Amino acid sequence: MLPFTIFRSKIFLALVFLISIAPAKSFANYASTMADTILVNGVPIRQDTITSLIACRLINRDFNDIYVQNLRSSFFGQEFFQPIKTQLVADVVGNFVVYNTPKSRLFVNAFTRVKIRLLNTPGAPVKSPSYIPGIQLFYRLNNNVYNPKFLSGGYTHHSNGVRGPTQLPDGSFNVDSGKFSTNFYTLNYTVGKRTDKPNMVINQYKTIGLEVHSGLFGLGAAEGLPGHYGWIRVNGTYMINLAKAYEDPIRNGHKLFANWQRLQFDFTYIADKYNNYNAQNLKKRLNVSLKYYYHLPFLQDVSVMAGGGYRGQDDYNISFQSSYGYGMIGLASGLSFLLNR
Repeated sequence: MLPFTIFRSKIFLALVFLISIAPAKSFANYASTMADTILVNGVPIRQDTITSLIACRLINRDFNDIYVQNLRSSFFGQEFFQPIKTQLVADVVGNFVVYNTPKSRLFVNAFTRVKIRLLNTPGAPVKSPSYIPGIQLFYRLNNNVYNPKFLSGGYTHHSNGVRGPTQLPDGSFNVDSGKFSTNFYTLNYTVGKRTDKPNMVINQYKTIGLEVHSGLFGLGAAEGLPGHYGWIRVNGTYMINLAKAYEDPIRNGHKLFANWQRLQFDFTYIADKYNNYNAQNLKKRLNVSLKYYYHLPFLQDVSVMAGGGYRGQDDYNISFQSSYGYGMIGLASGLSFLLNR
């Protein structure tokens, strides 16, 4: 029996020797596939959890860029064919992004908007500006940045800063010095599509939403507006944005992308009862506009904009009774300020 025992001992020693000289890399790879946790600050964390966390934050960051594309831009220029001729019109929008982090799918933008019409009359007065401050919230619904889906909504105040009576003694509206004020809430649903080409990125967004004014419940509106102003509105937007590739001035053979052209269609339909207009009276219920933007390559975030549309109910405070078609041309720019780190 002794020779067999010696033989077994030799086999055991040989196996130990072979294992000891086996490539350390192969053993390490095997060991790493077995381990499913690592220590982070002393806490065991599953590696797939970390991977999911990183992926989620990358998605949130990409969606934050998508939200910025959908913020309202500013306009400076001229409108034509209005009932009262103007020398200059402006729609100045300052977007203050107060919450924008890859740690959350929520994005918050506070904005202040001022609309101005400089009249083409002696003295060139500014027709009572529209002051429109508000807050917007965006929340993503899926994880696909090439087919994004998200909700947006918020609160907005609209007034003209005038204290005169909204209506004159004869019942007509005081368009010269009458007070206009309303508050409203919005909820929108947006779907998008991104297409990558060798020298271009195409982004498309379709939005449908509801706008409800507090005047519907007898709150927050100037006297005289009930029955004459639309409290419930259906809003929609279709936008296609083209980003064009150009050579990176620092890294040879590397491409960067910048805004090139944009086409945007917007509509608003007043859905509730006002002034006894029936539901098919689009001349009084429908606002539509089509705008084309061409980005100037030698300026930062500035575009030439041309477009036109029809206003069934003018969106310029106390002038809401006016209905007319119009054309416009001027410069557009995005004024966005990121306040958080």
